[in-house]
Amino acid sequence: MQIALAPMEGLVDDILRDILTRVGGIDWCVSEFVRVTDRILPRKSFLRLAPELLTQAKTPVGTSMRLQLLGSDPSCLADNAAYAFRLGAPVVDFNFGCPAKTVNKSRGGAVLLEEPELLFRIMQEVRTTVPVGAKITAKMRLGLQDKSKALDCARALAEGGAQQLVVHARTKAEGYKPPAHWEWVAQVKQVVDCPVYANGDIWSVEDWHRCRAVSGVDDVMIGRGLVWQPDLAAQILAVKEGRSFTPYTWREVAPLVAEFWRQARIKIKPQFAPGRLKQWLALLGNRYPEARQLFNQLRTEKDCVVIDQLMQRVIL
Repeated sequence: MQIALAPMEGLVDDILRDILTRVGGIDWCVSEFVRVTDRILPRKSFLRLAPELLTQAKTPVGTSMRLQLLGSDPSCLADNAAYAFRLGAPVVDFNFGCPAKTVNKSRGGAVLLEEPELLFRIMQEVRTTVPVGAKITAKMRLGLQDKSKALDCARALAEGGAQQLVVHARTKAEGYKPPAHWEWVAQVKQVVDCPVYANGDIWSVEDWHRCRAVSGVDDVMIGRGLVWQPDLAAQILAVKEGRSFTPYTWREVAPLVAEFWRQARIKIKPQFAPGRLKQWLALLGNRYPEARQLFNQLRTEKDCVVIDQLMQRVIL
């Protein structure tokens, strides 16, 4: 069994990847998507979203990071994938699941699930362009408006060369509304030869058990569940290994928030750092009342120095 940390554009950046992988239980993570259009991107475009490439594509605790690309041009995606491998990416993943309207309008993400033939051409072009033995993977949803092409898309990706599929068990139209249709992951597993990971609505150890039972797959990718509850992967791993594990309280989470803010102050421009802290606190507030209280205290504050002082009093 493996547990992967999902890529979430605008949220799970290198700072949060560092923080969440520190807690344990996460086998690998994925960068935010690098958008590919009509040319090979410069090195700085990759490093901006995946600075772990400078440290052997690992987070500070040694968790492997995969680089994700998003686009629709087979040749350009292939050339950028080859460059990503030269930069040190251990695996290049392809995003066919992003539901954002702005992304879909520019022919990226889930909109391509209407064109299984294009998915096949993309993966085939990538496979023939990247070095022999290089690992390429893909993340998909069950479709754009409906699930009628889900299995065709999965086959196209696998037959084109994807060596692993992560299936977010919802369509683009369903967004993040429950439930995730884990039974469709089971169907995907039946029509492809590569490993399949289930993704969507895993918020607890109990959800993980249910997902395994319904999907028939052991491997999962978790996004929002880990952002809300940083020790979720560690909890699941402990159950899998038959060990006891005491779920984190705010006492254990607060130092993670403090470290997040410390790094944000260094890596993010002052006008944007407060927003990133508030973003995570708001999500943590779904699990930890203390995070909600801190968010409310910081809601309107934009001055980093004032936030420093408040964090010292409340957390440290």
